[in-house]
Amino acid sequence: MESISIDAIQMDYLAILAQFVIASGFVLGTFFLTHKLGPKFKSDKKLQAFECGLESIGDARLPFSVKYFLAAILFVLFDAEIIFFYPWAVNFRELGESGLLKMVLFVSPFLLGFYYVIKKGALKWE
Repeated sequence: MESISIDAIQMDYLAILAQFVIASGFVLGTFFLTHKLGPKFKSDKKLQAFECGLESIGDARLPFSVKYFLAAILFVLFDAEIIFFYPWAVNFRELGESGLLKMVLFVSPFLLGFYYVIKKGALKWE
């Protein structure tokens, strides 16, 4: 059995810390520079709400079907699930039956939820 030194572990995390510092520095630097270098012309007309150049007519809060939001949430859920399939598929042979079992256990709640949604008729559009 090979022993892993604490220095080796610290070196692994040092790269992650460096990447975090660089990314944070880029974001903060970009915010600072755009604030300092950007135009600063303010007027009453410029600070008013802009809605495509047209005058607002009626109420902007129109009722939407809940099914639209349900479809959007389901898309995000299954899209995020697909992200986990790629590394599993790449290492499929190395993971063997144990990896297959773990992936089946991971996917089962999603499939049960999808089955529930279909049985409730949430994806049927009128």
